[in-house]
Amino acid sequence: MNKEQKILKQQALNRKIYANDTRYEKVFHNMELLGIQDITTSRQHKNGTIVWRLPIKDQDSGILIEVASFKTGYVRNQGKSTHSNFQLNKRCENEPEYFKLPNGDYRKFTTRGCVLIPIEIDRLEYLISYCLKNYYIKNANRIADGNYVPKWKFENAIEDRDNQGWRTKVKDLENKLDTIKRIADYETI
Repeated sequence: MNKEQKILKQQALNRKIYANDTRYEKVFHNMELLGIQDITTSRQHKNGTIVWRLPIKDQDSGILIEVASFKTGYVRNQGKSTHSNFQLNKRCENEPEYFKLPNGDYRKFTTRGCVLIPIEIDRLEYLISYCLKNYYIKNANRIADGNYVPKWKFENAIEDRDNQGWRTKVKDLENKLDTIKRIADYETI
């Protein structure tokens, strides 16, 4: 069995998992709507990891974005599109630590940590919402080949077409269509 057949077999097993529970079915339905592909390997599945590939390319590397949910409670950006995998979990302030200085004073030190999501279905739902917000909505003004189109450039293109008379041509065609419809309605009476 080659590598592609193994991946297809694992994807079929993953679909069975999504069909067991209504929350999983909803996650799977949302994945299909967004074009997200489950690319979890059998080894990752055994370790409690789920990996998804988004149909969106990273703006810097041009490689499809991958995200993963880990049994440990982390949700991370996974894959070759970044130099390092970073946590997508929400961040929170940790409890402060106090260190005694040589002069007898104390120094307060606080850090930020990740809020772990211990339940798998909660991680998957969080991952869907995170991807929607940060990859789909924020990249909504990118065109199919991955190029960024600023709002001002889009508005200028519309204004240029208006200056060329496109809107008046469309209105003329709409008026002709209305006239033809009225004539056709009159002849059928």
